[in-house]
Amino acid sequence: MATSEHSVGFEPADRLAQDRDGVRRRFWIKFKQVVARLPFAEDLLAAYYCAFDRETPRHVQVALLGALAYFILPFDFMPDVLPVLGFTDDAAVLATAIRMVASNITGEHREAARTALKRGVETADLED
Repeated sequence: MATSEHSVGFEPADRLAQDRDGVRRRFWIKFKQVVARLPFAEDLLAAYYCAFDRETPRHVQVALLGALAYFILPFDFMPDVLPVLGFTDDAAVLATAIRMVASNITGEHREAARTALKRGVETADLED
């Protein structure tokens, strides 16, 4: 059975996870649009910082990039436009990825996430 861009499958997320710059750019666009509605914003940002940290092992980066790619996909299992329920699947994918690699998400990643949220998530500050 073939999987299309609009399917529930993970094929589009897999392809997107291979494009680190695309994930980085699209992540910030979507994150800024929805940050006020995300109860897991700090975890999502900590995962982002871990995924792009050069000290993070490659297999951990791949797992987190896959979860971040799923977050930024416009079409997923539960559309993000649905109030409350829209981000449940994103949270579940992220929680699973974080659980798998939790020992690699450092205090520095979490502190960077808290600082970014306090600053109001300004893209120019975060993309460095």
